[in-house]
Amino acid sequence: MTAKRRITWFSCSFLLFVLTGMIVAAEPSLTLYNQQFAVIREQIKLPVAKGITTLSFDGITAHLEPESVLLREPAGALRVLEQNYRNDPASEALLLQHFEGQVIDFETTASNGEKSIVRGKIVRAPYLSDAKARLRYGNQYEYMRYQGRGNSDTPIIEVDGKLRFSLPGQPLFPALSDDSILKPQLHWKLASDRKIETPLELSYVSGGFNWSADYNLVLPEKGDILTLTGWVTMDNQSGRSFKDATIKLMAGDVKKIQNQAHNRYANMKAFAPSAFGDRSSLEQVTEKTFDEYHLYSLPRKTDLLDGETKQVEFINADDVKSNLVYIYNGMKVNWDRYRGWNLENIRDTQSFGMQANKKVWVYREFENTKENNLDIPLPKGRIRFYRQDSDKQLEFIGENEIDHSPAREKVKVYTGDAFDLVGDRQRTNYKRENNTLTESFKITVRNRKKETVEIRVVETPYRWPSWEILEQSALSKKVDSNTVEWLVKLEPDMEEVITYTVRYSW
Repeated sequence: MTAKRRITWFSCSFLLFVLTGMIVAAEPSLTLYNQQFAVIREQIKLPVAKGITTLSFDGITAHLEPESVLLREPAGALRVLEQNYRNDPASEALLLQHFEGQVIDFETTASNGEKSIVRGKIVRAPYLSDAKARLRYGNQYEYMRYQGRGNSDTPIIEVDGKLRFSLPGQPLFPALSDDSILKPQLHWKLASDRKIETPLELSYVSGGFNWSADYNLVLPEKGDILTLTGWVTMDNQSGRSFKDATIKLMAGDVKKIQNQAHNRYANMKAFAPSAFGDRSSLEQVTEKTFDEYHLYSLPRKTDLLDGETKQVEFINADDVKSNLVYIYNGMKVNWDRYRGWNLENIRDTQSFGMQANKKVWVYREFENTKENNLDIPLPKGRIRFYRQDSDKQLEFIGENEIDHSPAREKVKVYTGDAFDLVGDRQRTNYKRENNTLTESFKITVRNRKKETVEIRVVETPYRWPSWEILEQSALSKKVDSNTVEWLVKLEPDMEEVITYTVRYSW
């Protein structure tokens, strides 16, 4: 088979003018970060006259960060005197709050379909603005908000001198006031020494976006040569759709200060799932190093609608050589039981670490190199393994997550526990005297498979940083200051016993 790799994607006196004409936005550009935010940039045709201009713009997301907004004119002729952000679009709940304390009409429908009008006073609206909610609930408001309870007070309506804890019917409101809005808006007061006819640059940071990488690795019925396919999944829950957008994806751990309450309770909120969009792309994806991160660019403009999840393939590599690695680490510790313990506690507790793990762990590893038909930075994401059965059907054999993985590095993924490989670990001796402690162990590994395997037997001397192995039945390798390893080759239905004695001193 011919090896192949395919990367795809994807000082002046001023006159005052108040302008309310249409504002035209050009095709946007987005950079999505896999930390649930994005940077949005677009060219906006604004009717800016000489002097002072006030205008509004509602082509923004519902999760815009007002402090991040930048509006500028490339020649530097524009000054932003004031900027206001409003995110209280008109809704039934908001209008009930707006008319709180007043009497309005409610339309009711009888069982025979006949409609009638009931007059009721809104004693308490079911909606609280952020400011009012914070006054009422204090420090608990953010917690309630991220539980979805921040704006959910039960309404109180007075009808014919009696109170009821529900709406008596469909509320009928007076016409909207001039200051009511239907979408989130930015309001500017701008100053310019000349009329501006060229588009202005608007950029801002917004929440409600996310992207992730997913990888599928397919193995043949026999052997370890795999095919790797990678997809990027983009999620838009920002409250705005984007048409013909140029999209980039930033991979890396970018420092972003988040709202503390949001960090604490973010796991209580999940993006709503939606159907996948376009899953195919024929053009090449471009990737480059950007500062300390990696930036991936989709090759063509695409739509990213509000509430949509879209997938695009970004890598497809054949003939990738991989290795199957078996690891047996026999010490099993319930760390919840020992939470808060220090080294002295661990050292002085004779029974610590005596519970044995009998599972042999299975890892799949491969080199992310050009010689192995890869050599591309892999963004963090979920990686799934499949193997082809004798009937050519793909069977799922494990999955895990990988962190950001640079090119020319080894990727190693834990995929599960071996069925036909068994391990056992027993302590055979324990002796404590003065400032030393000696322990001996017997480790057994068995192969019940029909083929020969190699198992890495790993021990992590845990009682004290200063240790040495006094005796061992087979030569070991010291991997680091707290890990020692034996390589055991097992024929079918064969078992191997390793014994060793370690001494700690302090």
